[in-house]
Amino acid sequence: MARKALKEKQKKKPKFSTRKYNRCKICGRPRGYLRKYGVCRVCFRELAHQGKIPGVKKASW
Repeated sequence: MARKALKEKQKKKPKFSTRKYNRCKICGRPRGYLRKYGVCRVCFRELAHQGKIPGVKKASW
């Protein structure tokens, strides 16, 4: 889990556009971010397994 201070810091508009980075909308993780879905790989996997992402299904059981 990301620290609350880092989540709040990321929400502010950076002075320069190259300082912008993406965070997971659910847990705040900065790495393993999937732009198309707006979440990290860990949260994506959980949501896909629960069937909450339309059009995504598990490849093998």
